[in-house]
Amino acid sequence: MATRDIYETGFDEDVQTDSSANQCPECDGWVTTNAVETVCENCGLVIDEQRIDHGPEWRAHDSEERKRTGAPLTTTRHDRGLSTKIGHGTDAKGNTLSGKKRRRLARMRREQTRGRWRCKAERNLAHGLSEVRRLVSALDISDSVRDQACQLFRSAQNEDLLRGRSIEAIAAASVYGACRCNGLSRLLGEVSEIARVAESRVTNAYRTLNEELGLPAQPVTPSMYVPRLASDLECPDEIRQQARRLAEQAEDLGVTTGVHPAGFAAACLYRAGKKREQLLTQAEVSEAANVSATTVRKHRNTLQQLGDSHPEG
Repeated sequence: MATRDIYETGFDEDVQTDSSANQCPECDGWVTTNAVETVCENCGLVIDEQRIDHGPEWRAHDSEERKRTGAPLTTTRHDRGLSTKIGHGTDAKGNTLSGKKRRRLARMRREQTRGRWRCKAERNLAHGLSEVRRLVSALDISDSVRDQACQLFRSAQNEDLLRGRSIEAIAAASVYGACRCNGLSRLLGEVSEIARVAESRVTNAYRTLNEELGLPAQPVTPSMYVPRLASDLECPDEIRQQARRLAEQAEDLGVTTGVHPAGFAAACLYRAGKKREQLLTQAEVSEAANVSATTVRKHRNTLQQLGDSHPEG
């Protein structure tokens, strides 16, 4: 049996069909459908026309001349990017406006600002999404993760998780949760520092998002933090590779369960630097990982015990 006889096609699919159900109502002839119209090949009867055009809305010979009718929808704006903006001083062609028109536009901008939000929830959403965009820009995170963080903040507001919590904390938790779901090595303290919110409040907000929304957060391992810490410490490639091997060996043996992943990665870099005779102090690696020097020494002792029991070949 043909596939077209099993699956029903939609109204906007530009396909040609020879199903017996699609026959000409005049002569029972062969009916074909293209992107413009549905025509009978025998008698030429036009059965349907003015179909939806799925092509671009521009007509130009190069990309520089392309002009859209509007920006695409985005989750980073409270109104999905459908709002308008009233300019200052000039019209659409760049001509200077008269004083009367400038005063009129000023009044229109004032009224537009007053009616921008229909309720307090929209105002909170706009403030939260702007905070998410600021954090993502400061952390140099990709646009795809930014969109996921914005959508996570929307979900938190829809589930009424903002009640009793600050918008900044939920925004920081959304950014951290999006990073965790994508396997990015971002410290919670790093996000909270840029968000200018106490780390305990961001931790509480992230725990709430994880429990209520069921985030598919991936477990963070020390080997994921090694490249980032090595870049911050400007370590050579051989140090980074040696530290990565030490971290992966510890993960295979199961000794990294329940430990601070960034602190263990810092200890791997410290021990790899010692083996390669690279001067890396405990203070430097602990500061890069945002942990104490005691944590680095503790994990260093664990790595020394692993090295004594499993010497490298």
